[in-house]
Amino acid sequence: MKALMFGWEFPPHILGGLGTASYGLTKGMWECGDMDITFVIPKPFGDEDKHFANIIGMSQVPIAWRDVNRDYVEQRIGKLMDPDLYYRLRDHIYADFNYMRTNDLGSLEFSGRYPENLVEEINNYSICAGVIARTLDFDIIHSHDWLTYPAGIHAKMVSGKPMVIHVHATEFDRSRGKPNPTVFGIEKDGMYHADHIITVSNLTRDTVINNYGIDPAKVTTVHNAVTPLTPEQLNVPEHKSKDKVVTFLGRITMQKGPEYFVEAAAKVLKNNPNVRFVMAGSGDMMNKMILLAAERGIADRFHFPGFQKGSQVYEMLKASDVYIMPSVSEPFGISPLEAMQMGVPSIISKQSGCAEILTNVIKTDYWDIDAMADAINSIVTYPAMYNQLREDGLAEVNQITWDKAGRKVIDIYNNVLNR
Repeated sequence: MKALMFGWEFPPHILGGLGTASYGLTKGMWECGDMDITFVIPKPFGDEDKHFANIIGMSQVPIAWRDVNRDYVEQRIGKLMDPDLYYRLRDHIYADFNYMRTNDLGSLEFSGRYPENLVEEINNYSICAGVIARTLDFDIIHSHDWLTYPAGIHAKMVSGKPMVIHVHATEFDRSRGKPNPTVFGIEKDGMYHADHIITVSNLTRDTVINNYGIDPAKVTTVHNAVTPLTPEQLNVPEHKSKDKVVTFLGRITMQKGPEYFVEAAAKVLKNNPNVRFVMAGSGDMMNKMILLAAERGIADRFHFPGFQKGSQVYEMLKASDVYIMPSVSEPFGISPLEAMQMGVPSIISKQSGCAEILTNVIKTDYWDIDAMADAINSIVTYPAMYNQLREDGLAEVNQITWDKAGRKVIDIYNNVLNR
């Protein structure tokens, strides 16, 4: 089966959980066998893992015809795209887009990130999707998250092939129930045009059904998973502190509940001064959290190392005694699973999708800072509790694999295609 997937991130260049999930699912589906996946992203860097997916960058897709020789194409984009594919795409341009800001190959520039003109990049991405859909041979379209729904719709209109959309989060999650009308409109349009909708948790499924008015029969939950860690990731240098370390790792935004982490930390430190707290990540609430820690008089026990990537993530987890995810609304939340893989006991909010499948963690309401503080104190105080959560959590998370999720997605494809 051939799937045309539209995504926005792909490792090693990721800015959040979307890229990690897209990679894991794609690899898991490939491991199931008989899958030919083309994964499209705005801008490739050339170091993406291509052995289980054909990576295409929209920044190399021509939307305006240019008379360029093969040597020049090879020189300009040869490391990112096969020149033969460039010419095939060029010969399937369907309209005159010369009025747009194209380069000497007739292609658009993409940031590969989440720029201020994000809606413009989403529209440009969908234009390129029309060229791809006219050129490639595929059975089904799969669009990851709202950023690529317009591209999926365009590809569906062009090809007549069915479209599955994958809801990794909704605007209701990101905005604490106050959705941006533009984003909400794009999401609802994608859901309306989709032949089937995959959500990453039952929590998200309920949001799709109740807040977007979607028929429940059209929505299926496929929980996320984790990729087994490599020996290099497991054996990163260990920098253990003499104090116990409690870590928050993620975007420091309203959705993630960082203020509850700070307030719980203040309660812990009233009774146990030998604990350090790490808030790793970046986001629009970072300065506010630094000020809040200062206001609570705990700034000397708090660390803000900024955005972490690659081996930095695993080094930070290995140095931690407790991981906490106090998200207000978390469609799934892969980070606690990654912490469990490193043997770190985890505390998660009941308002997270991963709470539906995890047993060997402590679950609290995101707002219950007393329960969070009690859980932290218990783990850092009682070695038996720490060891049990560590060992049982590791055994549990090792059973949550992407090939199982991939098989469920392939089954959905077959149902959509009436196979």
